[in-house]
Amino acid sequence: MRVLGIDPGLRNLGWGIIDVAGSKLSHVANGICHSAPGVGLEGSPGGDSGDLARRLLSLHAQLTDVLRQYAPDAAAVENTFVNKDAVATLKLGQARGIALLVPAQFGLTVGEYAPNAVKKTVVGVGHADKGQVDHMVRVQLPGVKIAGPDAADALAIAICHAHHLQSAGRLQAAMKRAVG
Repeated sequence: MRVLGIDPGLRNLGWGIIDVAGSKLSHVANGICHSAPGVGLEGSPGGDSGDLARRLLSLHAQLTDVLRQYAPDAAAVENTFVNKDAVATLKLGQARGIALLVPAQFGLTVGEYAPNAVKKTVVGVGHADKGQVDHMVRVQLPGVKIAGPDAADALAIAICHAHHLQSAGRLQAAMKRAVG
């Protein structure tokens, strides 16, 4: 099974793809979709909604290319957290909408995970920092070259989703044995 993890962001949308064979995880690819810098941001030149729409369209096109190229079987996205800057939270939510939409357009069901759940699965601690997440991704995917912190987070999301899918599969198998 091939799993895509997505770390949503308006400037940098991280993505990571792993293959899962039983309990073995292997790295396939990772990267970062960048939207045009300084476009559609509060206080920047051209910060109107048309520029924001172009940034979202750019993220959509780039993420669509990733799915076309790597054909994942499953996808997962990190939930956004609400911070004190309501405008930034809203814009992040719009980028998250792209992260949910593109896999859905490819017929994939999209898992959603809180940041603490991802960290707990990958690191063992729900309040791990980015350095710890990066380190544990490298431990679980030996030899991986990570494109940046957003890609490391996306790979962590993919790993988290793979573990949850495996657990759900084991539960379903146990239920079939119990009933059948």
